[in-house]
Amino acid sequence: MSVIAEIIDTLENKIGKLFTKINSLEKNNQDLKIELTKAANTIQNQSREIDALKAQYETLKIANALLGSEDNKRDTKLKINSLIREIDYCIAQLSD
Repeated sequence: MSVIAEIIDTLENKIGKLFTKINSLEKNNQDLKIELTKAANTIQNQSREIDALKAQYETLKIANALLGSEDNKRDTKLKINSLIREIDYCIAQLSD
C-alpha cells in the first residue's frame, strides 16, 4: 500500500509542478501578447510617420522646383509652363 501512496504523492507533486509551469507559461504568453500589440502599434505609428514624411518630401521637392533651384531647372520650367497653360485656359474660359 505504501508503494501506491508514494506513486500518488509523486503524481501529486508532478501535477502541482505542471500547474505551476502552465500558470507561468500563460503569464509569459500574456506578456508576449502585450509586447506584440505594442510592437504592432509602434510599427503602425512609424508607417504613418513615414507616409507623412514622404508627403512632406514631395511638397518640398515641388517647392524647390518652383523656386528654381539649380538641380531642378528642367522641372521648374515644365511646372511654370504647366501653370501658364492652366492660367491661359482659365482666362479663355472667363473670356467666353
